[in-house]
Order: sequence, then structure tokens, then C-alpha cells
Amino acid sequence: MITRLEGGKVISLQNLVQEVTECRVCSDYLEPNPVIRVHRNSRILIIGQAPGLAVHKTSIPWNDPSGDRLRWWLGLDKEAFYDTQRIAIIPMGFCYPGKGKSGDLPPRKECFELWHKRLLSALPHIETTLLIGKYAQDAYLPEPHKTLTESVRAWKSYAPTYIPLVHPSPRNTHWMQKNPWFEKEIVPYLQQHIRSIV
Repeated sequence: MITRLEGGKVISLQNLVQEVTECRVCSDYLEPNPVIRVHRNSRILIIGQAPGLAVHKTSIPWNDPSGDRLRWWLGLDKEAFYDTQRIAIIPMGFCYPGKGKSGDLPPRKECFELWHKRLLSALPHIETTLLIGKYAQDAYLPEPHKTLTESVRAWKSYAPTYIPLVHPSPRNTHWMQKNPWFEKEIVPYLQQHIRSIV
């Protein structure tokens, strides 16, 4: 059994994941269904926002058009993408936050505060963390910029430890059309770098 030390206690990663999946801290605000995927041997970590409705219904992360575009950016098929020994997936919010006026609500803060540090301490082989969206970038980049576009444009100053990305949602197609450097510069680097790891 894979174990680690936490507060002087030996705790298995499997038990930690079970704690996460049984979490009901936000049950007054949403329908709990935490969606994460981790393995002690994971080498790439993807931190996005929160599951969308399709992911909430299937419990499969990035199981939607956004995931299709993300896999294309990474140059991975579904088999490689969902191999937890290669890729861990830990969103900022583990459960679908519900609908807002203009899209999904923001990820709730409880997951980051309760679980992120504990989970990341159990993933000793992570080489690169993909930070998808401003919530992840503000939480993890050592010196995030004021806007997402500025942080993503400055990707070379963070890579390869962190790679800030725009969310691959179809809603951001206009952003990508306005910022063609993203697919010209970052996507080729991503594909080459991910291939060198996995």
C-alpha cells in the first residue's frame, strides 16, 4: 500500500482520495460529486476550474468539448490522457458549482483550502503543472499577472514547472482568434514537452 506521513500519521493516498470523494462540506450550496484523478506516479498535473455539468453527470474529468480541445493541445488521445500514472487531474473546485448568469459559477474555495496541499504532497513525481484559467493561475503562479492574457503570454517565465493556459472551452474561441500566438507558440511547446514526459 502506498503511504505517506501526515501530521505524524501514516496515511494511504487511497484513503485520502476516499476522504475527498466523501466530502460534503459544500452540500448546502451544491450537489456533491467530487471529481479528481491522481496516482502517486503521476508526472503531469492539470489544475482547472471545476467540473462542468457533463463531467458532473459522468464523473469523468474533461469529458466534454473543452476536454477534446485540451487533449488536442497536449497531443494525447483519451487513453494516455486518462492514465493516472501519467496525468493527475485536480481542479480548483472538485464539484460542479452550478449555473450562474453567464456560465457556470466560480469554483468554491473550500476544496483548495481543505485538499490541495494534502493531495499535492502525495504526488512526489509531478514535473509540470498545467494551470488552466485565472483561478488556478492566481493560486499557484509565483507572480501572477493582473489578467489571464498577461499570465498566459508570460508562459516562458513559468515553464516548465508551471504552464498557464486559457480554458479550452468553446466560449474562448474568440479569445484564441484574437491571440493567435497561443496556438503558434504554446501548443507546439506543450505537445513536445508532454511527449517528452509521458
